[in-house]
Amino acid sequence: MPEFLELLPPGDALDLYLERIHVQLPAEDIDSRQAHGRVAYQDIFAPHALPAFDRGSVDGYAVRALDTHGASDSLPAYLQLVGEVRMGESAQVAVNSAECCLIHTGGMLPQGSDAVVMLENTQVAKPGEIEIYRAAAQGENVIRTGEDIQQGEIVIPGGKILNAADIGGVLALGITRIQVVRKPVVGIISTGDEIIPPEEDILPGQIRDINSYSLAALVESAGGRPHNYGIISDQEEPLLTTARQAVQECDLVVITAGSSASNRDLTAGVINKLGQPGVLVHGVNVRPGKPTILAACKPEGAQYTKPIIGLPGNPVSALVIALLFVEPVVDLLLGVKPKRLRNFIQAQVSVNLSSSSGREDWIPVKITAQDHQYLAEPIFGKSNLIFTLARADGLLHIPAPATGLDSGQKAEVLLF
Repeated sequence: MPEFLELLPPGDALDLYLERIHVQLPAEDIDSRQAHGRVAYQDIFAPHALPAFDRGSVDGYAVRALDTHGASDSLPAYLQLVGEVRMGESAQVAVNSAECCLIHTGGMLPQGSDAVVMLENTQVAKPGEIEIYRAAAQGENVIRTGEDIQQGEIVIPGGKILNAADIGGVLALGITRIQVVRKPVVGIISTGDEIIPPEEDILPGQIRDINSYSLAALVESAGGRPHNYGIISDQEEPLLTTARQAVQECDLVVITAGSSASNRDLTAGVINKLGQPGVLVHGVNVRPGKPTILAACKPEGAQYTKPIIGLPGNPVSALVIALLFVEPVVDLLLGVKPKRLRNFIQAQVSVNLSSSSGREDWIPVKITAQDHQYLAEPIFGKSNLIFTLARADGLLHIPAPATGLDSGQKAEVLLF
């Protein structure tokens, strides 16, 4: 395998890659109560207005606003009490001139009334008569029919990641089933003769598998369904056999290790045997994670081209590249619109940091609050030291044009 001929900036590499992936995963119908974090397959429309009737927004008295004009502490208005609207029931009374009706928060507004005077601005003058000490404007303390949502309005656009408020909203409309995008199945292949399962006793020269499990957790948090294919030896035939199975069964395949340009690393060659177009990018100008592979293939019988990503074997590099490339590809497969918002903050760098111009750097940092601002303290360590990342709160970004950051300078930090 030749050395990297061209190292693309991460943003350019991702744009090029996403343009080559055209996938529409099918929908699945699920209980709305289980839809939190899922992606709406298509637009969801309101079957009726919400609220479905005019209602009061405070405890008080439903009135005709005109009857309260000029009311004050020194000159109250006097209205006859004609009844009470009970919660969960239709209003059985109407409010006419110089009349009022007791109403509770959320209760149905009686016919004839157009405002609600808050209870604390009233007083019982005598049985059946209420003193009003504050004038009410028309529509005050009233929620009108359809003020939240009109019938036929789009309440959830297709491609939206459903949050807690969305779940409450669709259930308020009686929508108990919802179509969501099927979770993309992400195949994870870990390679290396030195890798053993975590439960085995370790011998000299061996290391326990980290990447399969950290990547599976990342895939789940991004909305995918991980499928672990286990540990494959550094030989072409076993890797090719497993990779062929994975691209048939999965929507995205991630292969860890084997993505650097050494004689023993076979990933790029294996990917090129899986189908066209093969490797699209081999090498990204980022640290950690330069030997990243972005590829795609259309296996026999498949309806669409499957994305394949080759990650470095070092755990820190693998997770950083997964954040930069695997998560966006999962979003693409899910049809997420708009793009998922990344949790960035601005933080001051605690020490001077060097960088090579033209290369992006992502450095694990610990975040503390100091003098009403965030301070980013780098956690230095090599890319094969997983706890370098486990101790971090996020990744500090040094842009490609920069040659480093000075102590006290502000920079973006991607929080985990």
